[in-house]
Amino acid sequence: MGWTVAIGVDTHKHVHVAVACDRLGGQLDAFQFEASARGYARLWEWSQELGEPAFAIEGCGSYGAGLARFLQASGASVFECERPRRRERRRGKSDLIDAALAARRLLAGEGLGRPRGGGRREELRLLLLERRGLVQARTAALNQLQAVLLSAPERLRQRLGSLRGSRLARAARALRRGRADERILVGVLRRLGRRVHQLEAELEAIVNELVPELLEECGVGPVCAAQLVASSGDPARMQSEAAFAALAGTSPVDASSGRQRRHRLNRGGDRQLNRTLHVIALARIRHHRETAAYHERLLASGKTTREARRCVKRTLARHFYHRLCANPALTT
Repeated sequence: MGWTVAIGVDTHKHVHVAVACDRLGGQLDAFQFEASARGYARLWEWSQELGEPAFAIEGCGSYGAGLARFLQASGASVFECERPRRRERRRGKSDLIDAALAARRLLAGEGLGRPRGGGRREELRLLLLERRGLVQARTAALNQLQAVLLSAPERLRQRLGSLRGSRLARAARALRRGRADERILVGVLRRLGRRVHQLEAELEAIVNELVPELLEECGVGPVCAAQLVASSGDPARMQSEAAFAALAGTSPVDASSGRQRRHRLNRGGDRQLNRTLHVIALARIRHHRETAAYHERLLASGKTTREARRCVKRTLARHFYHRLCANPALTT
C-alpha cells in the first residue's frame, strides 16, 4: 500500500464532499468542493497537503465520473465504492458520514474495485444504457407492426402474418413500394422495421471489432458480449478469476451453520453482468452439450435446480474471465 491517506468522496450533481482518514481510521480533515474542473483541482491540492492519497469514490459511473477521470489522469489511486449499506446508517446519514464510511471501507481492505475503463468500453456501456431504455421502444415498434398488419391487405398478411420479433422486422424492412394504394402502408412497415434494426446495429459493430470470438460462443449474442466487455472494465478489475466472479456476483457466499454446510446466493457485484451470465447459462443448459451434461451431473449429486444453475454461472464466469484476459485489445 503506497498511499498514506484514505480519502472517501460522497458525490452529488453540483457539490462533492471528501473526508480524509489516516491509516488507523482517524479523521484528519473534511473538504467540500464544486463538481467542476476547478473544484477537482482544489481537492487535489488539499489532498497533497495531507500525504500520499488514495481515493474511494461513490458513483464513479455517474456523478463521480468526472472526478475519477481527473484523479486517474493526475496519477492518483482511485477505487470505486458502493453506497453505504443500510446497517451502516444506523447512526444517521449525511454527506460527511457517507464520505467517511467510504474512506474507512478502503482502509478495511474490502477489495474495492477500480473504476471501469474508458474508450471503446465506455462506448459500449453507453450503448447498453441506451438499449435498456430502447427495449421498450423496440417492443412498442413490434407491437405496432402487428397492429398495422391486422388491417393490411391479404397479400401482405400472408407474407408477414406468421413472422414474429426480429424476423418480422427484417421482412418489413425489406418490403418494396408496390401499388399506389399500399404506398403509405408499406412505408410505415418499412420505417418500423428499420427502427427495430437500428437499435442493435451500432452495438453489434463495436462488439465485432473488439471481441468477435465471444460471438462464436454458444448463448452469447451481441448484447451479452457487450455487457461482458463493459462490465469487465479496466484490467485491474480482473486481477484474478475469483475477483471476476465476485464482480459478477457468482462467487458463493458461505451460509453454513453447525453441521450444515451450504452456500447461498450472492446478491452483490454487477447485477447487469450477473444477469448476462444467467441468460447465457440458460441458453447453454439447453443447447450446449458439455454444459447440459455438467448441469445433469450437478442435479444427480443432489443439488437443487437453482443451486445447479448457480454452479453453471460460476463456471461460466471462470470461462469468460480467461476469454477476456486472452484478448489483447481488452488488456491494454
